[in-house]
Amino acid sequence: MRLRSRYEVLLYEWDDHGVIRPEPGDVLIGHPHPRKSTIFRRSAREAAWTRVLMLSPFVPVDLRQVAFVAPILPYCDLYLAICGRFWFQWIQRSECAHWAPKMRHLDLAIDRDDFPVLRTQFHPPGRRRFCYIGSTASFKNTEYLTALAARLPDTEIAWIGRGQPIRGLKPLGWADFSSDTGRALVSGFDFLVTVGRADANPTTILEAMAWGLIPVCTPQSGYAGVEGIVNVPLDDPAAAAAILARLNEAPEEELLALQAINWAALDQHYTWDRFAAQVVDAIESTESPALGPEPLSRRLRFAFYGQLSPFGLPVSTWRRAQRRGRRLLARG
Repeated sequence: MRLRSRYEVLLYEWDDHGVIRPEPGDVLIGHPHPRKSTIFRRSAREAAWTRVLMLSPFVPVDLRQVAFVAPILPYCDLYLAICGRFWFQWIQRSECAHWAPKMRHLDLAIDRDDFPVLRTQFHPPGRRRFCYIGSTASFKNTEYLTALAARLPDTEIAWIGRGQPIRGLKPLGWADFSSDTGRALVSGFDFLVTVGRADANPTTILEAMAWGLIPVCTPQSGYAGVEGIVNVPLDDPAAAAAILARLNEAPEEELLALQAINWAALDQHYTWDRFAAQVVDAIESTESPALGPEPLSRRLRFAFYGQLSPFGLPVSTWRRAQRRGRRLLARG
């Protein structure tokens, strides 16, 4: 809608095949698919585009999620990276450092009308409820939720989503949050907990903020040092459980203050107007920097990890792939 108010826009499905042939002045914006034969990956190679912009989630510490985009990046003028600021600040310390010249940071956004306020007060201290909303993909790190639940046996931590059972969490199944039933379900909780190890910036954090729940997350979920979002450390279940226990007993006034901060942040920053304005800036910019230098060893690693699922693999499969990759790199 926001782009259509300025430009003629044609939409194609993420997994479409074929090639778009550009007319003079055309701009291509796309979310790359892992399959090489898909439409954005093929179309971006056409030479006549005025601009080519890649827009997709970004996590620099898990090449399984991002390496597959490496072959298309040289054809893109800019990479609009959807991620929390935590990850964008990590780029220069990562194996994606040579991508940095082309990258521009985009925070996610939501429409608050789609996620109405469901909580204006909290359960009494000591009786508060926590929930995780999401899948059991490896980068979601749900084993850590099991470790937290084991340290908080008298605290309810529930799970809304699909996947293999998460031991220690109360399973509630999948929910449609646009329905009265789904909203009634989530309205019974005080906190959202998500403990990703390599999660770009889960939309559930912004959705929880809109509903009035207080988000609790690892920095590796993309949000670190953000006022209104409570961080717990990665790989320290005792310390993380202590933070959850303190929140369970915190004065209501403290939680209401966090809630107000989050609502202000949604109104002032995490908006589609801001998001669209950044995309428009990229469309109308003339920036097209070259990628940085890439050592051969890094190029080989990207070629290997680019063959793996961009959404992560089961841990056992991942470890086998790691061992195989190390052997291949040692020979090369």
